[in-house]
Amino acid sequence: MTKYFDIDDILAEDELVPAIFREATNGVGLFDSTDDTNKVEPGSKLELPFWLARELHLRQAVTVNVPPCFNKRTREEIDADAAHVDLRSRCPYFYELGYKIAPLVGDKTIGLVLLIAFRTRYKEVLIKAHTAFAVAPTFLSLLTEEEVKLYKAAQSSAVAFKKWRMGGPRFEKASVLGRKRKPIE
Repeated sequence: MTKYFDIDDILAEDELVPAIFREATNGVGLFDSTDDTNKVEPGSKLELPFWLARELHLRQAVTVNVPPCFNKRTREEIDADAAHVDLRSRCPYFYELGYKIAPLVGDKTIGLVLLIAFRTRYKEVLIKAHTAFAVAPTFLSLLTEEEVKLYKAAQSSAVAFKKWRMGGPRFEKASVLGRKRKPIE
C-alpha cells in the first residue's frame, strides 16, 4: 500500500519494470513508441512504471518480470561484497522496489537479496556516519535513498550524542516546575 503523500514512495513506484502484455489493451500505447494506434498487442514487451504494472498485473493484463536491478549480475555482486555495490545507479529506491515487486514476480530470492544487501550495507553506513564526519562524496553516491536517510539520521545522532557528552544540558527543568500555584482562598 502506498503512502499517498510520501514523495519517496511516489518516486519508488515510478521506477520502470519490464512487463509482457497477455492481451490486447487500449489506452496504454503511449508507452510503446513504435505504435501510433494507442493499442498494445498481446506478447508486447514494454517497460512500465511500477504503479501501472501492478494495477495491470492485478487485472491479469500483464506479466511483470524481474527488473534489471535484480538481475543475476547484481545478485552475484551483492553476494561477493554488498558494501561496495553501486545500488543507486541501478535503482535509487532498491529496497522499496524490491519489497513491492517480490510478490508480483513470484521470486522468493529477492527478499533474501534485500536482506543480505541491507545487513552488510547497514553496518558500513553506520560505521561511516559515526567515525568519518567528512565522508567522500563517492561513498554517498553508492547509497540508495533509504541508505542516505539512514546515514543522515545516524550522523545527526552521533553529533547530538557528542554534544551531550561534552557537557550539554544533562537535565532540563520542566517549565511547569518553575511556576507556583495560586493560593486557594
